[in-house]
Amino acid sequence: MKIHPDVINVPFISSYGKGWVQVANEQLTRSVVITSDGQQFEWPCARFEDLTAAHFELLAQLQTELVIFGSGERLRFPAASLTRALIERQIGIESMDTQAACRTYNILAGEGRHVAVALLMDPSSV
Repeated sequence: MKIHPDVINVPFISSYGKGWVQVANEQLTRSVVITSDGQQFEWPCARFEDLTAAHFELLAQLQTELVIFGSGERLRFPAASLTRALIERQIGIESMDTQAACRTYNILAGEGRHVAVALLMDPSSV
């Protein structure tokens, strides 16, 4: 039985703070999507109140097994009507505050899971 996992080359979130996360020596201050297969791109939504079904459709197109949604400084759940594209494709979604989302993403990505994290960075909260 092997007790040490293989080295996995995935982008990890190395640190975070109010309104920012750091990935590979780059500090990100806008809403972002990071996937365990190496994709990273700006997510075009800054405020929870501005979320639409199209934002989650974009996440569904990534075809991951799970999307971790970082809702900002506090835990908030998007309406089921917004996440329908994920549900229809049988992609799990977990909502949590952004700090918890960063930690959870790192753990699951480190285990080799095919996951994405979508982090809201509300510029008005900084």
